[in-house]
Amino acid sequence: MLVHNEKTYISSFDEKTGQYIRIGKDKRGRLSMFFDPFAAEFPELLDVGIMGHCIHGQSGLCMKSGVQCYQSGPTINEPNMSIEDFRSIANQCRGRVFQFALGGRGDPDQHEHFGEILRICRENEIVPNFTTSGLGMTNELAELCREYCGAVAVSWYRSEYTLKAIDTLLKHGVKTNIHYVVSRSTVKEALLRLQNMSDHLCSGFPEGINAVIFLLHKPRGHGTREEMITKDDKHFFELLQFIDDNTFPYKIGFDSCTVPALIGLRNTVPESLDSCEAARWSAYITADMKMLPCSFCGKEADYAVDLRTHTIEQAWRSEQFEGIRSIMHCSCPDCRHRVFCLGGCPLMKEIVICKERMK
Repeated sequence: MLVHNEKTYISSFDEKTGQYIRIGKDKRGRLSMFFDPFAAEFPELLDVGIMGHCIHGQSGLCMKSGVQCYQSGPTINEPNMSIEDFRSIANQCRGRVFQFALGGRGDPDQHEHFGEILRICRENEIVPNFTTSGLGMTNELAELCREYCGAVAVSWYRSEYTLKAIDTLLKHGVKTNIHYVVSRSTVKEALLRLQNMSDHLCSGFPEGINAVIFLLHKPRGHGTREEMITKDDKHFFELLQFIDDNTFPYKIGFDSCTVPALIGLRNTVPESLDSCEAARWSAYITADMKMLPCSFCGKEADYAVDLRTHTIEQAWRSEQFEGIRSIMHCSCPDCRHRVFCLGGCPLMKEIVICKERMK
């Protein structure tokens, strides 16, 4: 169990179960369930983009699967993160960061130094997790995942290699999740799979998985606005209602971008929701060592801090990151629900599905 005891909060992370708890402190420094700290002293989770390019990009796997790559993987070919740069990041985070979410512009398990990257994480008491298309998954890689990773997510690419990767990971005892991008084209399928319809196209999700995590489609990179879920998408709200009304043999999760739409569900406790973590509890580092509040910022944005000239702590306390925090501090000041969602995504207001705004 790893514990952070800071001025405004105390947090703990069980590296074996993945259980994470955060409790705020009041002005006297006493623990209080009613005090939610706004931001961490240092990021507790880092999304580390170790991949500068996608080795499967030219084959257009994402597009064929109905998922539009927000990292523009099929068209950008930059070097992967060097092992020296990764070690520098991990060394700065020892004792301060609970988890690394390994990612970037391609499958992290195809990095030329993937095994060493996992070992460096554990040497620095950091739990590595990652998401993969599963195309390159092997027994050898799955064994590495079993030894070093907290969990592995397989993107739902509706292909034979998707199911094969899930099966391989499960056989090696790896906690395995499915990452499902919800868009206008995929939302109906999501509902059918949860209903476990006896249809040859929608026969549910594989047995033995730990969770299905639904990720909201974003208009970034190759992601188009036409595929965005909007406030009038009845199929999306049917999906939410079905999830709220039923139990499943696996856990159900959503990314924080979806939180505004979850407030008000009958069986969902608002206090259990965690709003946008960007620049508050997490950050993103690109393969060429630029630190951003979120992977959806884009390197051309005004929020990037160069880690070749700054430390991670300096980036975390920079004006760029404060700019993101100020947006969330000021959003929706009169809304009774803002404590749960902070106004939703500060970068893409068009993806904020808010029932209060709908009224």
